[in-house]
Amino acid sequence: MDNLQETDLVAIRDETVEIARAAGRLLQDYFDRPHTMELKSAATDLVTEADRASEQLIVKRLQAAFPDHQIVGEEGGSYAHDATEASALRWYIDPIDGTTNFAHRIPHFAISMALNGLDGFPLVGVVHDPMRGECFAAARAQGAMLNGQQIKVSNTDMLARSVIASGFPYDKWTDTRNNTSEWANFVVRTRGIRRMGSAALDLAYVAAGRYDGYWEQKLSPWDFWAGLLLVQEAGGVVSDLKGRQDGLLSRGKVDMIASNSHLQTQMLAVIQQGPDAPLPAG
Repeated sequence: MDNLQETDLVAIRDETVEIARAAGRLLQDYFDRPHTMELKSAATDLVTEADRASEQLIVKRLQAAFPDHQIVGEEGGSYAHDATEASALRWYIDPIDGTTNFAHRIPHFAISMALNGLDGFPLVGVVHDPMRGECFAAARAQGAMLNGQQIKVSNTDMLARSVIASGFPYDKWTDTRNNTSEWANFVVRTRGIRRMGSAALDLAYVAAGRYDGYWEQKLSPWDFWAGLLLVQEAGGVVSDLKGRQDGLLSRGKVDMIASNSHLQTQMLAVIQQGPDAPLPAG
């Protein structure tokens, strides 16, 4: 476990929760103010001054608590500090997952923080929703929690009875691989699909049994690592669109499916077979 004991991971998880809550209080202060919005990679990819302020707070706190860890942030890139590439544990942080919602004063966004080990997979993950006061947290082999109470994935075993979630990539205007065909295939095979605008919260909701599954394309590491650990520690399954875990370690954008485990094969069939996948009876 990367030379960390279970007690170490629990302590790191608890410190991460405190840092995420502090960033959440900052975002609450910013929420009702006028926002300065800038474009990043596409016309639908926004950043605000609150993103940067939140990331600065998180990075400062992480560097003080864990000076030998690397940090990769969505807005500021890599903060190397005293660590070496070969020995460092690495944080992936998204200071606001759901910036478009935040910028439009829609109260559905989160802080996402994950500490990944030398195997590339997360050891600690926290997703904090400051507007609802909900903090989802997990440490490897320690289960997943919501505000200190254990959570589990749902027991839904039929896709036709499921509510699942997804989203669309930032380049949806310019790339035809934009999830619209997959959405069409799922919408006629499920009870419903939700598109709420925060991948981290979508995954946290799978972990909490609110959603039965989730899929999305072209995710960045800070989008999904914390939520991935939540789902796994709550009893769910996460893979790429071919059903592989090692595909999630790509250095580029990642396509993924997460579910309560009962639905993973059924969801993969819809992705892989498209309109030829089985339709629900009746």
